[in-house]
Amino acid sequence: MPLVTTKEMFEKAYKGGYAIGAFNINNMEIIQGITRAAKKLNAPVILQCSAGARKYASHNYLVAMVKAAAEETGLPIALHLDHGPDFETCKSCIDGGFTSVMIDGSSLPYEENIALTKKVVDYAHAHGVTVEGELGTLAGVEDDVNVSAEDASYTKPEQVEDFVTRTGVDSLAIAIGTSHGAYKFKPGQKPQLRFDILEEIEKRLPGFPIVLHGASSVNQDHIKIINEFGGEMPDAIGIPEDMLRKAAGMAVCKVNVDSDIRIAMTAALRKHFSENPTHFDPRQYLTPARDLIQEVVEHKIDVVFGSTGAAE
Repeated sequence: MPLVTTKEMFEKAYKGGYAIGAFNINNMEIIQGITRAAKKLNAPVILQCSAGARKYASHNYLVAMVKAAAEETGLPIALHLDHGPDFETCKSCIDGGFTSVMIDGSSLPYEENIALTKKVVDYAHAHGVTVEGELGTLAGVEDDVNVSAEDASYTKPEQVEDFVTRTGVDSLAIAIGTSHGAYKFKPGQKPQLRFDILEEIEKRLPGFPIVLHGASSVNQDHIKIINEFGGEMPDAIGIPEDMLRKAAGMAVCKVNVDSDIRIAMTAALRKHFSENPTHFDPRQYLTPARDLIQEVVEHKIDVVFGSTGAAE
């Protein structure tokens, strides 16, 4: 099956009361772990690359592997640019086979964000590619995205209709309390999502797909494995899964996951090398890493996002 855009995915997700998992990829094993989980549960999936992933693995390799996954699984798979920093990066991805791009102008003044986003939308739509924009700024660190808690800001509901109308974006990432990275909150701080903001946005943009970034929920068992086998990771507090499931039943049609995959892969590798210190065949240690990624993604799809069987 050829790669698809997010348009039909989101229309079905909105009507069905579930969200599509958007998982960050960096290499073959991560792609296989994600798509094997999606295939097992017959779920649509979004594979997304950051600018850092494109530098690491190269654009052509990533596109080829994602296309191979779509052909092998027969699933609706979209290839998405995560946090496109500028028009040139978005254009490169559009020209190079991506079916969806995000232009992140959230750190810019409002009018500059609109101008940049519209420029990307005009080019993308002329090439049959969908675009995600962003209003509001999430705190945290993810690849080249680094925003302090002081600079973070919630999305203003009174701006969303104007932004979507003037830019023509196909989906909108908002800030309602999620945060990039594994270490989202201070010790003792209780994670909360601003459902009042989400509800107000849903009223102002009925039927329009909303995106949550920084939505890893962080498996504490994987943190313990890392610490047990030579790591020094502090407890990481993510977004409670019941909050994410509630958001998926509302206007949220896409939920981004990156940290959970990184932590799972690291946990599997540390455990394997501790128990098998003489292994040097990559197939020996990358297999359990791929398997644990698949396990994590299956849980997200089925329990958190509710998209099992949605590929039918």
